[in-house]
Amino acid sequence: MGNPGSGKTAVALGIAQKLRQEGYNVGYFKPVGNGRGFSGHTDGDAVLMKKVLDMKAPLERITPLQAGPSYLTGYKHMDNALENIKSAYEEVSRGCDVVLMDGSFYPYILASCNLDSVSLAREFDAKILLVIKIEDDYSLDRAVFYNRYLQSANIPVFGNIFSNVPRPLFAKTEGIFSPILADMGFKTAGIIPSRAEIASPTVAEYYDVLGGEVLAGGEHMYRMVEDVVIGAMNSESALTYLRRTANKAVIMGGDRADLALAALETHTSVLILTGGLYPDVKVIARAAEKEVPVILVHTDTYKTIEKLERVSRHIQPTDRVAINIALENIEEYCNWKAIKEGLEA
Repeated sequence: MGNPGSGKTAVALGIAQKLRQEGYNVGYFKPVGNGRGFSGHTDGDAVLMKKVLDMKAPLERITPLQAGPSYLTGYKHMDNALENIKSAYEEVSRGCDVVLMDGSFYPYILASCNLDSVSLAREFDAKILLVIKIEDDYSLDRAVFYNRYLQSANIPVFGNIFSNVPRPLFAKTEGIFSPILADMGFKTAGIIPSRAEIASPTVAEYYDVLGGEVLAGGEHMYRMVEDVVIGAMNSESALTYLRRTANKAVIMGGDRADLALAALETHTSVLILTGGLYPDVKVIARAAEKEVPVILVHTDTYKTIEKLERVSRHIQPTDRVAINIALENIEEYCNWKAIKEGLEA
């Protein structure tokens, strides 16, 4: 269980590989998928885990329910959702020693239908491994809040993994956050540092969340985005400012052709143009030359930035580097003995 960008699927991927090394037959189940995105109807995490674990169950049984942001439109289709989830789980878990169940995008999604992650954990008598993304001190507050809530609901949490921890916060997480959690009676099962190869979303994943129109570079949506820059500076200082950050998404109004052209002369992964304003043709031509995707969205810059919280990385089945890193993270940065004991308890 975790929030977007926490790395919970990467943690599940690493644990699954480690258990398989030790001779366990491992299954994966994601009751509630994330709905439609750039890559189509199928949940990307289910595609990844089916491939890595060589699962025989069809994708529509590994992730039996899809829920986008407007899932309550025509909500009557939710009437038999729990029964469908249970029957899918029976099919997926057949012959497995361990089934790793991946929580939804946010733990509270589908709470109005009693199909949120906490309700499903209770329904399946499952134990929780919380994956917490560390950004600042509020991240620890989130961890404490979730642990207390689950404790009050009598749902066992057998560990917390601090994941995607920025290097400047690694020592603080180890020396302050983890001991505070321990003092409250909650266990830390791992502290995993952030690595761009596994943590940085692709342009396609930005498009999944933002929507809009791809004006150029549609064949280069695989590019990684390591930072976001808001294009609010004047054209004179733009180049100096934009050169400070590599592999970035630059967000600006579609009428800022001067700034867009300046961004394209630096290490930019994607231009995100806001306000529904189509750019000068020179911007499209230069972006095509530089193989940089250009996405036009119809929300203003502020609303566009708000949506970015939902952007997270999804490892692809063909990305052997990221798949191997997921296993390394469990072996090097987690208390594997505690995780295994928690799964077996």
